[in-house]
Amino acid sequence: MNFELTKEQAMIKKMVRDFAESVIRPRAIEIDTTAVFPIDIFEQLGELGLLGIPFPEEYGGSGGDTLSYALAVEEIGRICGSTGLSYAAAVSLGASPIYYFGTEEQKQQFLTPLAEGKALGAFGLTEPNAGSDAGGTKTTAVKENDEFVINGEKCFITNASFAKTLIVTAVTGKDKTGKKIISAIIVPTDTEGVAITSNYDKMGVRGSDTAEIVLDNVRVPATNLLGDPEKGFKQFLYTLDGGRISIAALGVGIAQASLEKALHYAKERKQFGKSISDFQAIQFKLADMAMEVELARTIVHKAAWLKDNNKPFSKEASIAKLYATETAFRCANQAIQIHGGYGYMREYEVERYLRDAKLLEIGEGTSEIQRLVIARQLGC
Repeated sequence: MNFELTKEQAMIKKMVRDFAESVIRPRAIEIDTTAVFPIDIFEQLGELGLLGIPFPEEYGGSGGDTLSYALAVEEIGRICGSTGLSYAAAVSLGASPIYYFGTEEQKQQFLTPLAEGKALGAFGLTEPNAGSDAGGTKTTAVKENDEFVINGEKCFITNASFAKTLIVTAVTGKDKTGKKIISAIIVPTDTEGVAITSNYDKMGVRGSDTAEIVLDNVRVPATNLLGDPEKGFKQFLYTLDGGRISIAALGVGIAQASLEKALHYAKERKQFGKSISDFQAIQFKLADMAMEVELARTIVHKAAWLKDNNKPFSKEASIAKLYATETAFRCANQAIQIHGGYGYMREYEVERYLRDAKLLEIGEGTSEIQRLVIARQLGC
């Protein structure tokens, strides 16, 4: 096992860190308090080639690997959870399914602008009555001649208000056993009948766009069907496996930020005539945080390595997502405790880390669902 980053991976990590420190950090508090999506930052991310890291150059990508992408998510999330979440969703959910399952024509038409950073994509899976139970999808797509007519509603969809393309899951029929056939279909957001609203008032990741989508007799060419119509369910499970690596990386970023803030404050804060970092109670908290951050990062890198080497990675992706996101929440909570009353104040930022981290335990499969996935991988 070699835990060292390659020269290219180290360069990407440094480039993203420098960008996040110089461009995103000065606006991180503002992004949270105003709850405004920083579209200009995403334009710059696109110009740097960061929205196309894991895609081949032939489709406008950077030709990087999953680990490089995970490093980028961590570095952005370390500074701003909102920006990190939207970045992860744009790549893992908005663009990756087209790369994994799209035809050559679909990749040229829809993936290339996403990988080049000239557009954003979104993935419409969750519905008001189909969250963890994705098989409960109610949205339908009925084929009429050479078109699909789509009707339904999606909720909690990241980046949808700013996306050029949506990938929506819809019921397209039933198999021989009477079970729903769920397919994935590419829907340009300017298609007639697509209504996108963003009225959610969220606890955390407030600068990441979260929208509701209503599809009212939306007509798209039948050629917009993504992948095998009979395997739409398996396709988005694979998509979510990859997405879980990026959400895990985002968790590592928030946990790392919490550790750094807590350590700095503990060294500066004096009580009873000395720095609180001299007290064993604080040292143990910091030691536990450092241990969990390192372990979380290691499993994220392992899951990414497995994916890059075309090995089974579903179990490791779920372990990484579960452990890293719960680590993010625990570390943020401990950082607040170490800050005491100041930790409750917005200007010290650690309260934002806690609010942002909570979403990570819910999105892309709840912690409970991850435990189910892991148990099933064990043969339970």
